[in-house]
Amino acid sequence: MRSLRLFFSDEACTSGQLVVASRESQYKVFHFHHGGLDKLPDVLQQWKYCAETHLKDQQVADEKTCMQFSIQRPKLPSSETHPEESMYRRLDVAAWLRHLNALGQVEEEYKLRKVWPFLLRYYSHESTSEEREALRVQKRKEYAEIQQKRLSMTPEEHRAFWRNVQFTVDKDVVRTDRSNQFFRGEGNPNVESMRRILLNYAVYNPAIGYSQGMSDLVAPILAEVLDESDTFWCFVGLMQNTIFVSSPRDEDMEKQLLYLRELLRLTHLRFYQHLVSLGEDGLQMLFCHRWLLLCFKREFPEAEALRIWEACWAHYQTDYFHLFICVAIVAIYGDDVIEQQLATDQMLLHFGNLAMHMNGELVLRKARSLLYQFRLLPRIPCSLHDLCKLCGTGMWDSGYMPAVECTGQHPGSESCPYGGTVETPSPKPPREGRKGPKTPREGFGFRR
Repeated sequence: MRSLRLFFSDEACTSGQLVVASRESQYKVFHFHHGGLDKLPDVLQQWKYCAETHLKDQQVADEKTCMQFSIQRPKLPSSETHPEESMYRRLDVAAWLRHLNALGQVEEEYKLRKVWPFLLRYYSHESTSEEREALRVQKRKEYAEIQQKRLSMTPEEHRAFWRNVQFTVDKDVVRTDRSNQFFRGEGNPNVESMRRILLNYAVYNPAIGYSQGMSDLVAPILAEVLDESDTFWCFVGLMQNTIFVSSPRDEDMEKQLLYLRELLRLTHLRFYQHLVSLGEDGLQMLFCHRWLLLCFKREFPEAEALRIWEACWAHYQTDYFHLFICVAIVAIYGDDVIEQQLATDQMLLHFGNLAMHMNGELVLRKARSLLYQFRLLPRIPCSLHDLCKLCGTGMWDSGYMPAVECTGQHPGSESCPYGGTVETPSPKPPREGRKGPKTPREGFGFRR
């Protein structure tokens, strides 16, 4: 036996997982839901473990049975939250209407991004009620034309389309969100609507076509919007305007991972150093590929996942809020990875087993806090320069831009393409009485 670990998924410590890991990296996971803690003693009695004050990691003296026991409780002290946390209530119909003028136009658009804007840009914030209705009529006509184009393919075109697109779509839609009442049951017309949307999108945008996972993105939108044409155009807006929807192409994923590695280096240095110690496999961060490809859809229950989507779609203060979500997950649930020195495959199992058992609200609060701290940095590495760019107005619209510090990693370039400067601080005399090497600072390393 290697270790015995207890993970709580909520702050009240009433639900979570008991994970038993062997030396061969085989995991046994026991889930307990709200109020299920009373059953844990019976399970724990099956193993010998050692626990001292505060239930810190301990090791049995007998090296042959070397077992570690640790308890991980998700927590986020109020001192680490965003200053505006809990200041705003969730948007309801009455509050939404207060943001509309007599013509039905959205006022205070940037302020509204904090709660509920026209997230997927199907409607512009400047549009009136009449203009939105006229747009819907026009878009319905365009959608019908796209579908007719698909149905009018020649036999040869249809065979190629079936081979490259339709075969995969047909397999995916019948197994997407079938536990959701909206898609449950045989012959469900909503499943067929999802299928048509995906097939028509492949015709509308043949350069992207269809990739596995798109059905996971369309299904919640259709269940929320309840109209096939409107859902199609919302999905178009999602694919056009949301950076965190990564395509399966290697270069797109690597760009996301590059930014994420740099954010981890700034915010969670110990975890970043553990990845480095694992070599290239560790730096590939396989545990978070699904997070990026499916937008956390399979990591949180649907209601929590949709709240995370909305936070990312709002583009409030950054286009890259999804990366701060990733860092928040690591910050809250990644300590055991470091303490247990988990290998790459064990790390993948660790985060995989936490899927659907993490606290989405806690992760959102932590992500907002991380973004707030990032904005306070007087200097940023040039590797994160593009995180300061936005599709629209946002965190840098005040005209303030943090200084850029060059990392010196620009192959084939003698100077930093972002104008960053390499700062070389003058050496300081050693402090008297200090012994041993300096330890790296935890947290935002560029902050002074």
